[in-house]
Amino acid sequence: MRMKRRIGQCQHPMRESERAPSQQSATGSSLLLLRIVMLSLLAHASSASSQSWDGIIISQADYQGLQALKHALDDPRGLLRGWNDTGLDACSGAWVGIKCVKGKVIAIQLPWRGLGGRITEKISQLAALRKLSLHDNSIGGQIPSAIGFLPQLRGLYLFNNRFSGAIPPSIGNCPILRTIDLSNNSLAGSIPSSIANASKLYRLNLSHNNLSGAIPRSITRSASLTFFSLQHNNVSGPIPDTWGIESGSSQVYQLQTLNLDYNSISGSLPPSLGGLQMLKEITLSNNRLNGSIPEDIGKLSLLQTLDLSHNDIGGSFPVTICNLSSLVELSLEGNKVDGHIPDVIDGLKNLSMLSLKRNQLSGGIPATLGNISSLSQLDLSENNLTGEIPASLVHLTGLTSFDVSDNNLSGRVPLLLARKFNSSSFMGNIQLCGYSITVPCPSSPAPSLSPPLIPTRRRHAKLSTKAIILIVAGAVLAVLLLLCCVLLCCVMRKRSSSGEKTGGGASATGRDEKPGPATGAEVESGGEAGGKLVHFEGPSAFAADDLLCATAEIMGKSTYGTVYKATLEDGNQAPKERSFWSSISCPREALQLFYMLGDRRRR
Repeated sequence: MRMKRRIGQCQHPMRESERAPSQQSATGSSLLLLRIVMLSLLAHASSASSQSWDGIIISQADYQGLQALKHALDDPRGLLRGWNDTGLDACSGAWVGIKCVKGKVIAIQLPWRGLGGRITEKISQLAALRKLSLHDNSIGGQIPSAIGFLPQLRGLYLFNNRFSGAIPPSIGNCPILRTIDLSNNSLAGSIPSSIANASKLYRLNLSHNNLSGAIPRSITRSASLTFFSLQHNNVSGPIPDTWGIESGSSQVYQLQTLNLDYNSISGSLPPSLGGLQMLKEITLSNNRLNGSIPEDIGKLSLLQTLDLSHNDIGGSFPVTICNLSSLVELSLEGNKVDGHIPDVIDGLKNLSMLSLKRNQLSGGIPATLGNISSLSQLDLSENNLTGEIPASLVHLTGLTSFDVSDNNLSGRVPLLLARKFNSSSFMGNIQLCGYSITVPCPSSPAPSLSPPLIPTRRRHAKLSTKAIILIVAGAVLAVLLLLCCVLLCCVMRKRSSSGEKTGGGASATGRDEKPGPATGAEVESGGEAGGKLVHFEGPSAFAADDLLCATAEIMGKSTYGTVYKATLEDGNQAPKERSFWSSISCPREALQLFYMLGDRRRR
C-alpha cells in the first residue's frame, strides 16, 4: 500500500487537498486486492488438503458461535490457536475440527483433544450444525439446553467426559436427531420423556451415569429406536409393558439391542418384549426382577444374547426358549429357576455359552446337550441336579469351560471330561467319582481304604440268579466232599482194627508149637533171621534197651514173622495190644528159618 501511494505521488503530483480522495480510493482497492489474494491462497491451500471448500466465507453468526465455544473450552495443547480473529479461513480446513457448507458450520469434531472447560450456550448460533462430536475429553459442567435449538442436529456425541447435572428436556426438540450418546459421564436426575419426541432417533446410549427414576413409556413406543442402553445407572421401577404397542400402527419396531443391566429395576419381565421381532440382544442382569420368564420370549427368532443373570426370577425353565435357534449366549445365573432342563434344549443349535449356575434346577443333565456342537462354555454348578453326567458331552470338542460342581450327581465322570477339566469342575458331588486320583470309583483298580457303603450294596444287589445257584451248588459240593473224606477215614480205621484181630488169631495158632524161651540177644539179632522192631500203637512206655534185656516167649508164627511176649527185668510184661515183636525177614532169612523149624521136627 505504501509503495502504491509513493508511486502515485511520483506520477501525479497534486495538492494535499486533491490527494485525499485519490488516497482513499487507492486504500479501498488495495484492501480488495489483498482480500482476493488471501482467498486465492486459502482456496489453493484447501485444494491441497483433503477437505474441499466452496470458497464461501463463514457467516458472522457461526463465526461468533465458534469464538464463544473456543473461549469456553480449555485447550492445554493449544490446538485451537488456529481459530483466529479474522475467521476468513474458518471453513477452509485451517480451523481444526470444523467443517462447513456454504459458509455454515455443519460439524464440530474434536474427540481425543484433551479439552476441558464447558460448552457455551451460544452454540445455538450454529443453526446448521449437524454433528457435535466432543467425546473422550474432560469437558464438564451441564449440557447446555441451547443444544435443543439446533434444528439440523443429527448426532450428539458427548460420551467419556465429565458432564454433570440433568439431561436437558429441550434435547427432544431436535426433530431429526438420530444419535444421542451421553454415556460415561456423571449425569443425574431422571430421563426426560421428551427425548422420544425425536422421531428419527435410532441410537440412545445413556449408560454409566447416575440417572435415576423410571424408564419413560414414550421410549418404548419409539419405532425408529434400534439401540437403547441404560446399564450402570440407578434406574428403578418396572420395565414398561408397552414395547411395540401403539394404537393404529402396523409398523415394525426396529429395536435390536436392549441393555438395562446393573440398575435397580424391579417387577417382572414384560410379555410385550416378545413383540419386538428385530431384537438381537437383551441384557437385564444385576437388577431386582422377579416373576417368571414369559413364554413370549420364544418368539424372538433373531435373538442372539439373553442375559437375565443375578435377579430373583423364578418359575420353570421355559421350553419356548429352546426355539431360539439363533441364540448364542444364554445366562440365567443367580436366579431361582426350578424344574428340569428341557430335553429339547438341543434346539439351540448355535448356542456357545450356557450358564444356569446357582439356581434350583433338579432332575438330570439332558444327554441332548451333546448335540449342540457349537457349545464352548457350560456352567450348571450349584443346583440340585441328579443322575450321571451324560457320556454324550464328550462329543463337545469345542468345550473350553465346564462346571457341574455342587450338585447331587453320581456315578463315574466320563474319562475325556475328567482329563480335560480340573477337579474343581466336579467337586461338591458326594456320589461322583473318577474325576481325580483321590476320588476313584469303587470298580477302579486303585486301592481304596474305606470304600463307600452305597456302591457295595449296589454291587450285592446286582448278583444274578445264576450266580446264586452256582454259589449254593459249590457249597453243597464242598460239604459232600468233606463227608466223603470223613467216611473214608472211618473205613480205613475199621480195616486197621480188623487187621490187628487177624494177627492175634495167628498168634493163637502158633501156640500149638512148642514155645521156647528166647534171650534178649536173640531177640535183638534174631539169629540169622534178624528182623525189625515195630511199635504199632502210640509212643512206647518203655525203651528199646529194656526190651533187649527182657526174656521173650514165642506166642505164634505166621508167614509174615514171629510174635513174642516180652517179660521185662522188673517182672512186668509188655501188653501185647500196645507193643509186640515182629521179625519180618527177607526171603533168604525166611528160608533159614524154615530149615530151623525142620530140624526141630526131626528131633
